[in-house]
Amino acid sequence: MPQNTILQGELERLIKQKVPFVSPTAKAEVGLMYINYLMQNDMQQFFRTYDITSQQYNVLRILRGQHPNPANINMIKERMLDKMCDASRIVDRLMKMDLVVKKSNNVDKRNTDVFITKQALNLLSMIDTELKNKKSLLNALGDQEIDTFNQLINKILIDIK
Repeated sequence: MPQNTILQGELERLIKQKVPFVSPTAKAEVGLMYINYLMQNDMQQFFRTYDITSQQYNVLRILRGQHPNPANINMIKERMLDKMCDASRIVDRLMKMDLVVKKSNNVDKRNTDVFITKQALNLLSMIDTELKNKKSLLNALGDQEIDTFNQLINKILIDIK
């Protein structure tokens, strides 16, 4: 059986769909949503072992990228993957966990500077090591396929503001 025939039916098999998709685009969209669900679920379970959420991880990565400079809540919101989450609340939770420190901004008293702590940097280092060794759905792709996949993602995202 040709490989293409096998691949065409995997999504339908996994979601138990008997009726063909209305278009290849509809199938691709459902496929991306399904893969997104699987990856988010997997990552939530992974981060649970570190007592953080994927949104908290995202904030910590943003702060590590700014380190040693501070970030403010608006900048964190702009850079977060999940635009619907409450960055202020996430930062407050991270502060209670001693992973971030908040200080008043000396120039603009309405702004608060957020700094990542050494403890959080150590946590991210541990997570980075684990993530390198973690099995991923994308491991099914070879290096050239990953490059092509990333090019396709860029092509899809190019017009997003």
